[in-house]
Amino acid sequence: MALRRSTRVLAGVAVLALPLALAACGGDTGGGDDEATSGATTFTIWDYENDDSAMGQAWAKAIEIFEAEHPDVTVVTEDQTFEQIQKNAKIFLTGDDVPDVMEYNKGNATAGQLASQGLITSLTDVAEERGWDAVLPASIQTTAKYDEQGLMGSGDWFGVPNYGEFVGVYYNQDAFDQLGIAVPTTFEEFEASLKAFKDSGITPLATAGAEYPMGQLWYELVLHYGDRQLVDDYQLFTHDVDFQGEAFTQATEKLDEWIKAGYIASDSAALTAEDMGVSFIGGTYPMMVSGSWWFGRLVEEVPFTWGQFLFPGNDLHPGSSGNVWVVPENAKAKDLAYDFIDITLRPEVQEVLGQAGGLPVAGDSSTITDEKTRALTENFENILGEDGLAYYPDWPVPGFYDVIVSELQSLINQSKAPAEVLDGLSTAYFEGKTDLTEG
Repeated sequence: MALRRSTRVLAGVAVLALPLALAACGGDTGGGDDEATSGATTFTIWDYENDDSAMGQAWAKAIEIFEAEHPDVTVVTEDQTFEQIQKNAKIFLTGDDVPDVMEYNKGNATAGQLASQGLITSLTDVAEERGWDAVLPASIQTTAKYDEQGLMGSGDWFGVPNYGEFVGVYYNQDAFDQLGIAVPTTFEEFEASLKAFKDSGITPLATAGAEYPMGQLWYELVLHYGDRQLVDDYQLFTHDVDFQGEAFTQATEKLDEWIKAGYIASDSAALTAEDMGVSFIGGTYPMMVSGSWWFGRLVEEVPFTWGQFLFPGNDLHPGSSGNVWVVPENAKAKDLAYDFIDITLRPEVQEVLGQAGGLPVAGDSSTITDEKTRALTENFENILGEDGLAYYPDWPVPGFYDVIVSELQSLINQSKAPAEVLDGLSTAYFEGKTDLTEG
């Protein structure tokens, strides 16, 4: 029987105590390859998902299958928090007391750093042997691969995602019906709906300038005016990016236009993502541009008829794989880790993700019984089918999230013009890029 969630407190204490423990023992970095055999009798998993989330339910199913297929192995799952793993991974992974498989955040500044420092195992050969490279769509594989510098999108496989996420538009169908406004299907219709609500005395868009939502709205507009080459240049450093070029300029000027037109609340610079979500749920705003991670909460809490559509007129959308499974270099049961990862991609586990709104990367939306969940998953499948995942605006360089928040707050408050905002973004982006590629 799995020790599911039984070490919640101890795991957190262990991570927080690691700096002292490693200092005392000298930070032994001895490898674990000789012990990474299928003969292990204990298999340890670290993750940070809630038990009743879509991912938590899917991992529980995967563990059930794993235990049935490995009856002589004791599965130990230890709860961490995102913050604990994010802050301490580079410390605890240098020791020998590491998990065999671990959930970790994707991107240059996270999984990429661990890969470049040799702290997680290359999975390229395993991905080819087990067919993961054939199962996962190209835009999902981007977050699995990192080069020698830890840059995402090329090089070896170091992580395996098995669910996804994306940003779209949630809308209040009752509010649209009350004013006789059609749900938009084109960008022009979307702008017309914004104007119609504002003309009726209603601020149309719930957003938040103090955290990620405003940056994602801005990035939706960048993607509206940009293309896949721009995404590759911006996210993967394929070529230099011109922040004063057409796509970034049009997007930032359009957002400025919407702010001045009152489509965004004047106090939104100080609002958090939670403020945004609560205001949409409460019916204050008829639309909210945000991610699939809100879906489960909206199902539980929204008191009106609602739905979701992809940002009109876009072929590209903010989104990515979910977090990735990584195998520490010093893990003692690597073969078991590969078995477990493989199980998470099986139809029966992907089915659990799908039914719970977890956006499986290898699932089938036609099997989903709930109408809203099926629509959400179909939107995600449509994005994948068009290779339309464009990642997130803050991903390219460490620290860029805070810069985007600050610059767009200045735009909301009208203390900076669009060109000045783009100058600020450009400076931070290229300084960060230089540190990553030449540091």
